[in-house]
Amino acid sequence: MSNVKAPAPIHLLRSHTSSIAVLFISRDNERVYSGDASGYAVSTSTRTLRAIASWKAHEDGFLGIEEWENTIITHGRDNKLHVWNRPDETSITSGIGSSAALPGLSTPVLWFSMDVNALNYCRFSLLPASFIGSTSLSESLPSASTSKVDSASECTALIALPNLIESSEADVWSIPSCKRLHAAIGKHAKTTIFYGDGRAGENPTGIIMSLHLFETASSSKSTPELRILISYENGNVALRRYANPGKSMSVEGKGWEVIWETALHREAIMAMQVSSNNQFALTVSADHIIGRYDLTASTPDCSTIHRTKHPGNACIAIRDDGRVCAVGGWDGKIRLYSMSSLKPLGTLKYHKDGCQALSFATMISTDPGSRYKEQDQDADEDEDMLDEEKMQRGRWLMSGGKDNRIAIWELISFEKS
Repeated sequence: MSNVKAPAPIHLLRSHTSSIAVLFISRDNERVYSGDASGYAVSTSTRTLRAIASWKAHEDGFLGIEEWENTIITHGRDNKLHVWNRPDETSITSGIGSSAALPGLSTPVLWFSMDVNALNYCRFSLLPASFIGSTSLSESLPSASTSKVDSASECTALIALPNLIESSEADVWSIPSCKRLHAAIGKHAKTTIFYGDGRAGENPTGIIMSLHLFETASSSKSTPELRILISYENGNVALRRYANPGKSMSVEGKGWEVIWETALHREAIMAMQVSSNNQFALTVSADHIIGRYDLTASTPDCSTIHRTKHPGNACIAIRDDGRVCAVGGWDGKIRLYSMSSLKPLGTLKYHKDGCQALSFATMISTDPGSRYKEQDQDADEDEDMLDEEKMQRGRWLMSGGKDNRIAIWELISFEKS
């Protein structure tokens, strides 16, 4: 990238009238979800680049959006987390000549909601059932759902969120049952009862800025181990594991052991991203540092600081093949780095003001046994798209900025990075 001219966006989406806050591309690269600072969500087909659905999901700005099975999870600053049934897009995307205007589009039907603590501006972390090994999804705690849930649904997942009261602690819930399984992860001793933001007591960390829930095979056991990675306002990052698998629930953080904790930043962590294989994580902040963390290590010694020339970073994304990462800056520029060395690969310029959201498409392999081929469940639908077109779409990077626009970039493969 550094030896060639930086590309311009191949497409621009102008579906929003407020600054873009969040982006998510579906695993099959068929849909892109976006949420803005006014609480509006848009689902767009990546084939036609026309909106599938547009609706007012929240009364305040977005914190997160993600596709889960046949549903869409939205998380807002209005202290709500909603799960919507994904609308049928067949009748919308089949007509290539249909209008691209947003009025009149379908609105997803709300399935259920949860009351959450949005003081942190920290988005949820989802661990779908397809990624869960032995973790028990208990049904014994009272429901926190604000609408009726269809108990016959086969969709289950774990979701991590900031604690309802203490913004420096995390909870893990089961959905769609809306049962809290683990409460107050990261609980510290307090010297006062008047603060719930983690700035008081022993070893104050400040509020949680981002978190990631995942499972990994234990080094001493054959059963998977539930872990959570949390970044904080004071620049700390802590990796914890649940050391009491015999009990499916915990309170006051009991049973959660700190594997390691380290501080590579002196400023609040603005964004954290974990690789698709849960092997490493990256963080960015208001400073000029990219922090890298080894999630397979038992000590923080493997965490490293990479100093850049560009302070003021708002978001970060890692491509699913683990070769490239993208960092969005307050200056609106997107800087690409090699994951092996974190050396700069190039800079993408379009947004006039801050770049606030980034999302990579899923890389496509020509191998017949690849993950993409296994996920392709509708061969007839793909007949009109050549393999080369699928591979091109798999190299997409999407960025959202304060200019209300979403830019679509087609990158090279970076096979030698």
